[in-house]
Amino acid sequence: MSVASPSPAATGHGVAVAFEDMHRWYGSVHALRGLSLEIAPGELIALLGPSGCGKTTALRALGGLDEVDQGRILVGGKDMTRVPANKRNMGIVFQAYSLFPNMTARDNVAYGLRLRGVDGAKRKKKAEETLELVGLGAQASRYPHQMSGGQQQRVALARALAIEPSVLLLDEPLSALDAKVRRQLREEIRRIQIMVGITTLFVTHDQEEALAMGDRVGVMSAGRLEQIAAPAELYDRPATKFVAEFVGLTNRIPGRTDGSDVEVLGTRVPLLPGATDRGAVQVLVRPENVRLAAADGGTGRVLAVSFLGSLCRAQVALPDETIVVAQMSATESAGLYPGATVNVSVVPAPVFAVAE
Repeated sequence: MSVASPSPAATGHGVAVAFEDMHRWYGSVHALRGLSLEIAPGELIALLGPSGCGKTTALRALGGLDEVDQGRILVGGKDMTRVPANKRNMGIVFQAYSLFPNMTARDNVAYGLRLRGVDGAKRKKKAEETLELVGLGAQASRYPHQMSGGQQQRVALARALAIEPSVLLLDEPLSALDAKVRRQLREEIRRIQIMVGITTLFVTHDQEEALAMGDRVGVMSAGRLEQIAAPAELYDRPATKFVAEFVGLTNRIPGRTDGSDVEVLGTRVPLLPGATDRGAVQVLVRPENVRLAAADGGTGRVLAVSFLGSLCRAQVALPDETIVVAQMSATESAGLYPGATVNVSVVPAPVFAVAE
């Protein structure tokens, strides 16, 4: 099911990484089921999926923190499957900052260099340069308790980068931060990753993070890679039912198909490959592809309207009691209010359909 070739746009100076038919069991639990994936040098791959889907197992296997029972891991063309973690030259950032509380930011960043036998003056210089890279040069002498959560995570990122790793591994690094700081820090991480050109595997359960940061996004379910593609392709052209339902908000609207397209709310819409191709179906339609037109005696009734800054979402009940969500610009929402009647239609963009 996976499309595992690297993106041609990835042109960084990192190393190539390949997972080849990786399997991992925990007792009777098959955590990885033949995972195969190629990451191009300098590419950022975001692995997305629900808890227990195998994404963190894949990251830990690459970092040498977990074993694989079958398959291979190649880094720069070298088989690293059985190489100990401390010999893999991986930089890892976890959700928990894991900073030493009795060390300054500078000493925390220099710690990995000290373990590698780098002398004091070089350690100090490299640590300060890396703190500058993450925007914390002025906080080098502060201790973790004197810093915000976002600043501590920047220190953790600087510590991972200071050793000049072959690959950067990010395991839910923003989960413990509030929404505003998460947005700011994800933009910083992406900027730094592009600047350094380091091959990166980023694991998250947050769709917005994955789509915003990844050169490509891989969606995992039950140990399998359902689809991997550029963010826009993944969102607009899901390859499986799971991806169509998991990524983004999706309406399920009754329709009928004869194989090539599907009729939904009076509009003929093309079907994506892999969709159910005969009879009565549930059509998976994105909210932004639902159109509302205020009309006396319209077939839909507005239940609620939510304003999200420049965007607006409206919940509408159809005559068969199906509830659909439409998303539009705030200016397009004029005239929509609870109780208003509207005509509902869909944009003829390709859709995924599943059996009722």
